[in-house]
Amino acid sequence: MTASPIRQPLRIAQVAPLFESVPPKLYGGTERVVSYLTEDLVRQGHEVTLFASGDSVTAAQLVSVCDRALRLDPAQPDAFALHALMLEKVFRRAGSFDVIHFHTDRLHLPLARRCPNVCSMTTLHGRLDTAGLAALYGEFSEQPLISISNAQRQPLPRANWAATVHHGLPPELHTPTEVPGRYLAFLGRIAQEKGIERAIAIARRTGIPLKIAAKIDSADQEYFNAKVAPLVDDSLVEFVGEISEFEKTRFLGDALALLFPIDWPEPFGLAMIEAMACGTPVIAFRCGSVPEVIDEGVTGFMVDDLDTAVTCVERVAKLSRTRCREMFEKRFHVARMSKEYCAAYQSARQQPCRLRA
Repeated sequence: MTASPIRQPLRIAQVAPLFESVPPKLYGGTERVVSYLTEDLVRQGHEVTLFASGDSVTAAQLVSVCDRALRLDPAQPDAFALHALMLEKVFRRAGSFDVIHFHTDRLHLPLARRCPNVCSMTTLHGRLDTAGLAALYGEFSEQPLISISNAQRQPLPRANWAATVHHGLPPELHTPTEVPGRYLAFLGRIAQEKGIERAIAIARRTGIPLKIAAKIDSADQEYFNAKVAPLVDDSLVEFVGEISEFEKTRFLGDALALLFPIDWPEPFGLAMIEAMACGTPVIAFRCGSVPEVIDEGVTGFMVDDLDTAVTCVERVAKLSRTRCREMFEKRFHVARMSKEYCAAYQSARQQPCRLRA
């Protein structure tokens, strides 16, 4: 897939969170997507400025307020202070952009309202079912929002949704593996809602080894120590830890399947399409965005319980890994993602935000 030639280059600001570099050195979904989008927009000929941590790597113009990503900075600087400083830099230069694309959740909304002649939009990357969000987005109803799945919108059906744009990856990022592997893979972060205990249970019931490549946030360390670590006690379950983007190709490509046993309204699930890019099918619990991402019986299986998941492990080797990769290229190519974002930019420019009375 190739992007269509652009008619008129846009001056675009991409505003990323500072917790991870763009792209992340290890774990990091939002910042990784910002990187893929930014680089593809530059490739198309747009003039892109990336506001991100100083250790980011980009072909765009990089504007930073900190030397390194906050999560990996041993000094542990104040996250709110640095994000406030970054937003000041963004809005100080707001008039020099055709579009400002925020990936910083909601910190910028009061500032964006006070620049009604500046075209801005916000992609929401997280869950939206927490208390207070309906009131917030009801108040800032003039600000256009982008969802990363239709399922993500469900808690806020009356928000100002401008589009849904599924994530995409550069096709050259991962090389597909045609031969099914001999282990099951779990990729992401350790958290109860990510279903790691389910993944271990599936491995035990099938007798197929499980490799866990995941980060552990400080907030989840106690959960890992109490619930997960005691289960990683033999050769069947291996905890690998965080891995880099480079390491994902082999980790996912050499797997029989990616287990995605979530127990929460997953907004998207980047690991699913990373696995597909490697030719590796996915066995996922039917939550959140999963039905929008998985093509049943082609790129994997959707399940509702452990018994069905175990049965699907027995069937997954029969899926075509070549077809899995083909569906990735058809549905989750970065060029499709950037094309849809550019359409949203143009639409937003034709309907500028207006400050509420």
